[in-house]
Amino acid sequence: MDKLTEDKIDNSSDELEVESQEKESGEEIEVDEERLPSRAMAIHEHIRQDGEKEMERDAMALLWSAIAAGLSMGASLLAKGLFHVNLEGVPGSFLIENLGYTFGFIIVIMARQQLFTENTVTAVLPVMQNPTGANMLLLGRLWGVVLLGNLIGTAIAAWAFEYMPIFEEPTRDAFVKIGMDVMENTPLEMFSNAIISGWIIATMVWMFPSAGAAKIWVIILMTWLIALADTTHIVVGAVEIFYLVFNGNLHWSEFIWPFALPTLAGNICGGTFIFALLSHAQIRNDMINARKAEAKAKKKEARKRREQAGSGE
Repeated sequence: MDKLTEDKIDNSSDELEVESQEKESGEEIEVDEERLPSRAMAIHEHIRQDGEKEMERDAMALLWSAIAAGLSMGASLLAKGLFHVNLEGVPGSFLIENLGYTFGFIIVIMARQQLFTENTVTAVLPVMQNPTGANMLLLGRLWGVVLLGNLIGTAIAAWAFEYMPIFEEPTRDAFVKIGMDVMENTPLEMFSNAIISGWIIATMVWMFPSAGAAKIWVIILMTWLIALADTTHIVVGAVEIFYLVFNGNLHWSEFIWPFALPTLAGNICGGTFIFALLSHAQIRNDMINARKAEAKAKKKEARKRREQAGSGE
């Protein structure tokens, strides 16, 4: 490999580096609850470091992972539709039917695929800690690529459900009913409901570092709550509304408005401007105090060395 090629690779790598305290100091912050001022800060650091890794990933890797996530989200519509058909008239079927909503999330999160609403908290924390222009550009790049990939994947899944000879007519009717139930919301209701689902997803992500082996139960309970509350979600909802578009019940423009734009804005608002901002705010003073204590300790150590050097002379 010649020198010019090596320089291009190095420059490309530098462009994808998140600007952070660790990179400036050359020292990585250890996620150790006993060494950090609070448990909340330990969780914050764990999620923030995950967010930095996601922001620095190659764009094509992010896109393919996001497309896979969009396809996987088709499992939510599939499970919910099948439960709706096969449990019709069964007492409590509402609860089990909405449990089907969790299937896509389980696949996506356990398979570590890229889901847009997960990134509304994970990738935002590095920007909140160090809000530079470069970090904001990396966040915008991540959001744009992941959202595009999720929508491509959901469109493929919805197309397959409509045009491939897989499902019987009652199941197809159930898919239509699920989608039309979403479209009964006004744009303001889409936005308001999406704030709740964005906040719940962000809460779920915040719980992961402490969940351990119970992670799958956290996913099930939190996403089941989203379904039971009948809230809107940009990725799951995209499968449902794309299905209506492909079978002719809706025009393409109706996907964008009243569904996609208000729902996207609500998810971002709930996950970023409410949860991530509050989560960062609660540990901000801990971070400032930790840095002051570290600076004080370094000054004390430097003074001690100077005194030792003076006595040695």
